[in-house]
Amino acid sequence: MVKVKEDKKKKKITKVAKVVKVVKESKVKVKKIVEAPKVALEDDKQKIIDKFGQKKGDTGSPEVQVALLSLKIDKLAEHLEVNKKDNHSRRGLLKVIAKRRRILNYLEKLDEKRYKKLIKEIGLKK
Repeated sequence: MVKVKEDKKKKKITKVAKVVKVVKESKVKVKKIVEAPKVALEDDKQKIIDKFGQKKGDTGSPEVQVALLSLKIDKLAEHLEVNKKDNHSRRGLLKVIAKRRRILNYLEKLDEKRYKKLIKEIGLKK
């Protein structure tokens, strides 16, 4: 009985470790978008909105949403490298990754040209 529980825990841990590994491998190039590395998060967001927005103040377009989620994923991945046992943040990371994937799927169906340009600029695989 105890061995079965240990096996389930090991499977969960390896699954989460794989997700963190994938995030590390597909390290988003958001830092290259933002020139100063130690700038406040609000400044980072504003720079991303200015770079990816269709017009001034555009925060709803898929490109801006994906870029902002990529920034959030990058910050969460850094946090999880330091705090390996923070499972609540790990769950949040998985939710943000899934949301970004859904928006990317929508953009791919909407306009494949914009989709390819976006993943190239951000530096995602696929």
